Amino acid sequence: MESPSRRVFLTSSASGLGAAAMASLLDQDDVAADSNVAGAANTHFKPTAQACVYIFLAGGPSQVDLFDPKPKLHQHAGETLPESLTKDVRFAFIRSSAKVLPSRYDFRKHGQSGLEFSSLLPQTARHADDIAMVRSMHTEAFNHLPGHILMNTGLEKFGRPSVGSWVLYGLGSETKNLPGYVVLTSRSLVRGGGANWSNGFLPPKFQGVQFHNQGEAILNLSLPPGIPRAAHRASLDALREANQLAFERKLDPEISSRIEAYELAFRMQSAAPELLDLGEETKHTIDAYGLDRNLKDRVVASADNKPREVSRTFSKNCLLARRMVERGVRFVTIFHGDWDHHHSLDSGLRQNSLGVDQPIAALLSDLKQRGLLDSTLVVIGGEFGRTPLGQGSDGRDHHPHAFTTLLAGGGIRGGTVVGKTDDFGWKPVEDAVHVHDLHATMLHLFGLDHLRLTHRHQGRDFRLTDVAGRVVTKLLG
Repeated sequence: MESPSRRVFLTSSASGLGAAAMASLLDQDDVAADSNVAGAANTHFKPTAQACVYIFLAGGPSQVDLFDPKPKLHQHAGETLPESLTKDVRFAFIRSSAKVLPSRYDFRKHGQSGLEFSSLLPQTARHADDIAMVRSMHTEAFNHLPGHILMNTGLEKFGRPSVGSWVLYGLGSETKNLPGYVVLTSRSLVRGGGANWSNGFLPPKFQGVQFHNQGEAILNLSLPPGIPRAAHRASLDALREANQLAFERKLDPEISSRIEAYELAFRMQSAAPELLDLGEETKHTIDAYGLDRNLKDRVVASADNKPREVSRTFSKNCLLARRMVERGVRFVTIFHGDWDHHHSLDSGLRQNSLGVDQPIAALLSDLKQRGLLDSTLVVIGGEFGRTPLGQGSDGRDHHPHAFTTLLAGGGIRGGTVVGKTDDFGWKPVEDAVHVHDLHATMLHLFGLDHLRLTHRHQGRDFRLTDVAGRVVTKLLG
């Protein structure tokens, strides 16, 4: 457990060279200090993934409209579901008397595998043979805040380490100039905010660092006006010498961590702006991700034009994720939303799908072309799905009992469907996959045994998957 002195130091340093830098100490000795931690050069078994891009579709995308076709919904449109399905089910807003609402979108088979995608995602569908679809995901959380926290940390409670933090804790970072775990948002409605990328009870250096994709990448990192970089370097050298003398007298590891924190912040002052500078990218790449798309006439009009901006921001975030992976960032989470379509389901799905389809497809193509997809795990999904029952005539309620998550790269068996739901898409009837199972599988791809990757806190060992979880072997290539 972290000592109070380190926590005090990290807190007091937040206003200096950036709280993010202080939390991202590259003190690799601590990674190997716990016998239950694999360490960057000593995984529990051979990994297939070295990095992860986790695209979180906040709000709960509708699986029956995007990934899990259910033609029987058309046969029973306007009817209630059998009581055997809805009895004792807790809904967020609707009642069990709500009527079946079929999808209005066509589904087609794609690739040699014949994976079925909605017509709303034509470009992502072209990567069918690289993608595994888990159609039998389920969770206990039926509202957004606990759903976000559970999907990102493994438990419906604040204060637990996120999946990215666990991966970084187990493997360490491959970059010396950037944080090992980065978070990107695009005006997303992320319930719980930083709790979704928290280090929890793990050391602060494993916390996710939120990047801004324009302006100052990390707040409070830039030098104040009038302070030359050379002068700053000289002051850091003096501070380092003083801290080194103190370390030699006291042999306190907190001092060496403090030295590295300042050094990382100094390196990031150059690395972060360079990361955001897309000038070296070709026009072909910019166009492929859709950074210059004009979506004004192709999405539902809004008074403040936010849909257009969100789409462009998400495009840039996907490109930045590839650039981060190239530079050794271990884990990148991209939040996009809002997919919470209680009403305006058709216009909302068309708008969001148009915004994410091209950038996601471009990311997969770009990683594959550069030889990075085999070692980069891409995960796409939300905190739960939507009901096959309608909330009114053009909406769907929260549905934690069955939803879909996509995975690609990093050792995933592409062109695969894992799990099956019943004819209404109500619940899994084959190979049910819980959130804990997803997390166990993600860690496995990184060469980490979810049962052995633990951290002692308050007198007992904790792990990402709590007391459950199994590796979904059907997903493994």
